[in-house]
Amino acid sequence: MRINKIYSSPLITFLIFVIMWCPSWSYAKDITVLAFGDSLIAGYGLPETDQFCAQLEIFLKEEGELVSVVNAGVSGDTSMAGFSRLEWSLASNPDAVILELGANDGLRGLDPAVTRMNLKKILQQLKRIGTPVLFAGMLAPPNLGKEYGKEFNAVFSELASEYDVIFYPFFLDGVAGRPRLNQSDGIHPNREGVREIIKRIIPYVRKLLTQVKQN
Repeated sequence: MRINKIYSSPLITFLIFVIMWCPSWSYAKDITVLAFGDSLIAGYGLPETDQFCAQLEIFLKEEGELVSVVNAGVSGDTSMAGFSRLEWSLASNPDAVILELGANDGLRGLDPAVTRMNLKKILQQLKRIGTPVLFAGMLAPPNLGKEYGKEFNAVFSELASEYDVIFYPFFLDGVAGRPRLNQSDGIHPNREGVREIIKRIIPYVRKLLTQVKQN
């Protein structure tokens, strides 16, 4: 009799309604974001605490997000190498993926058609399993010429449109070509460079987390 009275209480009824119909309240578990990429994700030349994944996780937690950012970056990886290890990288069933590949394809002057094919395979697999994606684009080195650059750069925006994923046009936006924000090789960001990347990409990361919570 007393149990029936408890469950018939208007307050309890209201709380049950809130839990069922307010996803942002009921989504209490940690969100796991897999950052999948090359040396820019791996954190080449940086201590772990200064790397992209570590800095991004700290930033998000300071905003009150329950997020773990897993570093699945491998220095030197091309889009083909990335695709070859995608399946086992997804074995932990992450809630979302930040995809950053293609920089090494451009540095090596690989055929943009090959880069497109490999990235397409990755996006296809992520779409098939229903994993939300933040796709970071890359720009070709200017020394490879305008024609190559035009074809290479278009790969990312066109695939993002085709697979309807959140798209951040250039992962190194605001950092590339600025010595103060790069290591001595002029290619890989330093601690401050990574911080600048996060400052610029964070609105897109927030969109990614929103997608996860809405799923």
